[in-house]
Amino acid sequence: MKLSLPRNAVLGGSLAVVAALALSACGAAPDNASTTTKDGKSAATAASAADFGGMDALVKAAKKEGSLHIIAVPRDWANYGAIIDAFQKKYGIKIQDESPDGSSQDEINAVTSRKGQDRAPDVLDLGSSFALSAAQQGLLAPYKVSSFGDIPAGQRDPQARWYNDYGGYISIGCDAKRVKECPTTFKDLLKPRYKGQVALNGNPTKSGSAFGGVYAAALANGGSFGDIQPGLDFFAKLKKNGNYTPVESTPATVQKGETPISIDWDYLNAGYADEFRSKGLDWKVVVPSDGQYAQYYSQAITKDAPHPAAARLWQEFLYSTEGQNLWLKGYARPALMTSMESAGTLDKTAAAKLPQVTGSASFPTEAEQSKAKTVIAQGWGKAVSG
Repeated sequence: MKLSLPRNAVLGGSLAVVAALALSACGAAPDNASTTTKDGKSAATAASAADFGGMDALVKAAKKEGSLHIIAVPRDWANYGAIIDAFQKKYGIKIQDESPDGSSQDEINAVTSRKGQDRAPDVLDLGSSFALSAAQQGLLAPYKVSSFGDIPAGQRDPQARWYNDYGGYISIGCDAKRVKECPTTFKDLLKPRYKGQVALNGNPTKSGSAFGGVYAAALANGGSFGDIQPGLDFFAKLKKNGNYTPVESTPATVQKGETPISIDWDYLNAGYADEFRSKGLDWKVVVPSDGQYAQYYSQAITKDAPHPAAARLWQEFLYSTEGQNLWLKGYARPALMTSMESAGTLDKTAAAKLPQVTGSASFPTEAEQSKAKTVIAQGWGKAVSG
């Protein structure tokens, strides 16, 4: 997803070039007739499973399609590997995961450039601000999963074009063997001892995680959801004093020592800690007390999905108890966490392992996110250039 990280929203110039070449290719237009029931119900226009005749009918149609196209979804992102494997095993539907290190903007670009092609993405996993953009562009299909009513009202589009799925807090990950004293706040990151060590997981104009990093920095420096400029100013200062490195943080750059301090989602940094432990790397993770910013990634079905039934079944799986607990096992906080806790279906063992935070999360409004995106688009290059 690059709005961030390795889903990251982004991974870079070379990826953009590859994507540009790939997106220009042509493919046959999808044939949705195969997923139209005998009584004329079409998966491409179904706004719920009931709308298509129920879950059994949806499963049958999805299996007939036999394939699902996803994009910008790395297997090591919030337990996506286990989720993909579980879906394929359960339904026998092959998932084609393209450009796993792509960004949220790459996803949107693929939808617009491949319209009418069978290579177009069926579903999207987007940073919230990018989900809003996709909806505004008319790229998404309204669809209410069975558990739609349990998703908090502020985390779902009233028209059901997108809804939050999993999320977490911006955190600071640190290689304790390379960094003698790991930072725990944004203020710490400005100390001279961290020269050339502080990285983001992508470019905030394309990556969700990097966008969140700038938002968190704004909150830590007198800003607000409606004022992200202090976050840009913080990174400009970090760049000026030599602490910021433009290298985009990934598991590979961490292991090589290129990005010993990484500002990223807590579920990614926590997952890295597990991954790196067996490799002798001591990766510490903390949610900075001076800049607590939480965000969810949103799921959506593309309006012209080549495999509309499989796309809808994928959403149903992600928002099932099984799917939500799989996010939790990847250190991500599922959107249905509160309702599952009340119902007694939450994986308590996995929940107990989540990085600790104080207080409850609050989120920017659509207008505030749109404003923040504009400010970052106009000022990021200037802030970290030179």
